[in-house]
Amino acid sequence: MSQFFQVHPENPQARLIKQAVEIVKAGGVIVYPTDSSYAVGCRIGEKSAVDRIRRLRQLDDKHNFTLLCRDLSQLGLFAKVDTVAFRLLKTYTPGPYTFILNATREVPRMLLHPKRRTIGLRVPQHPIAQALLAELDEPLISSSLILPGESLPMSDPYEMRQVLEHQVDLIIDGGFGGLEASTVIGLVDDEVEVFRVGCGDPTPFAELV
Repeated sequence: MSQFFQVHPENPQARLIKQAVEIVKAGGVIVYPTDSSYAVGCRIGEKSAVDRIRRLRQLDDKHNFTLLCRDLSQLGLFAKVDTVAFRLLKTYTPGPYTFILNATREVPRMLLHPKRRTIGLRVPQHPIAQALLAELDEPLISSSLILPGESLPMSDPYEMRQVLEHQVDLIIDGGFGGLEASTVIGLVDDEVEVFRVGCGDPTPFAELV
């Protein structure tokens, strides 16, 4: 049976955030809101937790997870950021964008693209996600909360509680979530590519393609 925390979406209660991070550090899988949609996540390096997320979403081993980072300096530990990428990241983070970048050696092999050493990273703007990352002081492995057979992320925390209570360790209720995943932008080898249009405006990047 998963725990269910009602957390204020603008002023997250420090006590609940601390408890949520303790669950993550113990190898737990949590559901939490971001500035795009609700996501399911775990601690970096927790293979058993990653496997649980794969089963929950029925993902194969080729699915790319995202690393949710607190800020650009943390992101820079896990990605190789050239001048073009840095300028765009500085302008559009935090925000509802996932950026595909060349990975550094800090990224676990299980998270890398199977053919290219790339990784998806994002810096969320949502206060609850930011509070979790600040307390954890390391990235979260993350995936949009889209269930098998569905095209949109789950948005109602009470429905999540009914459906997922035996599949995750914690559901953070931060109010109704968005219905679009993040916009995915490729920033590899000085090339800009829009891979997926979500809730982030792709126009500034489309103009650079």
